[in-house]
Amino acid sequence: MGKEALLEITVSPRSSKSIIKIDRDAVRVYLNSPPVDGKANDECIRLFSKKLKIPRSAISIVRGEKGKRKLLEIQGMSLDEIMKILKD
Repeated sequence: MGKEALLEITVSPRSSKSIIKIDRDAVRVYLNSPPVDGKANDECIRLFSKKLKIPRSAISIVRGEKGKRKLLEIQGMSLDEIMKILKD
């Protein structure tokens, strides 16, 4: 079994631009998409995939599909590695 990390995030849909911000170790994700038909979730996964340079299939939403607070499971990376990339 490879590495995997659980990452708690807070999502703000309908933002002016799509970005991932670290605010005192809290991960905030601002998304262009509205929270309709899973569009914001898709965009969230796409954004993390691009930023972490891993395939979208390595990222899944474990909890919070319909809420602002989500728990992501990211395959192949440790939480430390993820946070280091996100803070850069």
